Amino acid sequence: METALLRFCVSFSGHPHHKKISAHHNEIPGGAKLSHEDEWSSPKVLSRRSLLATVSGLSLVSSTSLAFPGEGLAVVKQGLLAGRVPGLSEPDDEGWRTYRRPDEKSGGHGVGWSPIIPYAFSVPQDWNEVPVSIADLGGTEIDLRFASPKEGRLSVIVAPVLRFADNLGDNVKIENIGTPAKVINAFGPEVIGENVEGKVLSSNVAEHEGRLYYQFELEPPHVLITATAAGNRLYLFSVTGNGLQWKRYYKDLKKIATSFRVV
Repeated sequence: METALLRFCVSFSGHPHHKKISAHHNEIPGGAKLSHEDEWSSPKVLSRRSLLATVSGLSLVSSTSLAFPGEGLAVVKQGLLAGRVPGLSEPDDEGWRTYRRPDEKSGGHGVGWSPIIPYAFSVPQDWNEVPVSIADLGGTEIDLRFASPKEGRLSVIVAPVLRFADNLGDNVKIENIGTPAKVINAFGPEVIGENVEGKVLSSNVAEHEGRLYYQFELEPPHVLITATAAGNRLYLFSVTGNGLQWKRYYKDLKKIATSFRVV
């Protein structure tokens, strides 16, 4: 089932190996700055119009139905999920566990696609994997869901970059896809279901082991999103919660968001 969709954002800080590069979305590490005109017209990045045009023939759906289908989803213990390979570590001294996508886990987006490069993130002990149904509108692009009945929900989308451009090669970097401004304006509306103008509370670029991560916080709705790229795929990691969860557990939700890494 082929359905294009990308939707997520995240605002990052505080990881022990996390190096914040820029809090301004027209700066790229290395000292170079894009002028306002260059940022939106540089041939090295894709405009929102060109990004969206490449997927105009594909159905796009809101993250409410794709990434976070509803608050009533049952949280299922990972060991009970049919066909799943558990990837959670034992809790650390603070009760947090690290999830790493198992190498054995299926999901390659069809014939001709290389295995998905693993990713990892950390969650409190009461977070567990939620089944991704084959009936989900996001099709094969939703790779993982986690949820906590107390704190909130997260979702990982791993989308083939060929859905958005055919000239990016097999070792794509997020900066090849576009600047932070391009990415959030192109895909933010697909996450929250409306234009992101006036809703982006923060936008940062961070680097970890040579890979850039675009980090966003949007409100309303309350959502933290991280975007990066590796191999021939774009990764979108989104953490969200309802108003009460956001107020009570924002610190934990932010820590989850900042822990996302492609490994």
